[in-house]
Amino acid sequence: MIIVTGGAGFIGSVILKGLNDRGRNDILVVDSAENAMSPNLQGKHYLRFIDKEVFLSMLDGELPADEVETVIHMGACTSTTERDVAYLTKNNVEYSQRLATWCFDHNKQFIYASSAATYGNGALGFSDANESAEEYKPLNPYGESKKQFDIWLISNGFDKNCTGFKFFNVFGPNEYHKGDMASLVFKAYNQIKTDGALRLFKSYDPRYEDGEFVRDFIYVKDSLDVILWAFDHKEVTGIYNLGTGRARSWNDLAKALFSALNKPVNIKYIDMPESIRDAYQYFTEADMTKLEHAGYKKPFTSLEASVKDYVDAYLTKPNPYY
Repeated sequence: MIIVTGGAGFIGSVILKGLNDRGRNDILVVDSAENAMSPNLQGKHYLRFIDKEVFLSMLDGELPADEVETVIHMGACTSTTERDVAYLTKNNVEYSQRLATWCFDHNKQFIYASSAATYGNGALGFSDANESAEEYKPLNPYGESKKQFDIWLISNGFDKNCTGFKFFNVFGPNEYHKGDMASLVFKAYNQIKTDGALRLFKSYDPRYEDGEFVRDFIYVKDSLDVILWAFDHKEVTGIYNLGTGRARSWNDLAKALFSALNKPVNIKYIDMPESIRDAYQYFTEADMTKLEHAGYKKPFTSLEASVKDYVDAYLTKPNPYY
């Protein structure tokens, strides 16, 4: 049996579909009770949906350890604008520690989601080497909560018993419920559909022209491939970056989207809200050396091909879910 927390969410539901495609239906989906009827779960096959708090209580004895093979922990508060530190600590640190400890005590595979938000403004680089983890300064409480859990694992040597991934800018089907936290690709698609133009922030850093600040965009299907590779290679442990290793500009993304929609490029640069100017990342790029050395060799899909697949296979379809 496989347990997927956050299974009704963006990446979690894509993992659920990926497991189903392999013929694995022996899955417990763990998420908030209000997500039990999420469209992300339509057409998916699993044993049970369990509320995340009920599931936590099951770790005290009700969960049959001998039946569990792997826990894939994608459940967390993923809002980068959340300011309630106590809430983030409970959901992103303490919950993860409790679940990880259960896996370690019962010798179960534990795969979990960290975040590139742990790197802060990028001034110190994006190395996923353990010795660098303490140095980074996240720009928000969300990033700090993810850093705290990573540090807890590393400082106790538990990173040798699990596999974590620092997700960079993931986009793709099943992100539609995320609101402000959805990718620019999804939000831009709707902007272009509505008024034929895309609005991007002006630059407030003299090193970058408008729209030329860059991100490491990774398609959710590529993220799925990496997660399933880790699932297959239980001997691979540690905390790894999960991006493409190639940063691309917002302008590149915009051009790829206009191309996929067969529309002329029409970008309007707008003022960035003052509230985020001091904490805005102008550059992210995953150092993928560690994952490559661990044995992952599959090439990542280009930004242009990823955007086109997202548009053609999902966003323009009546049922856009993966």
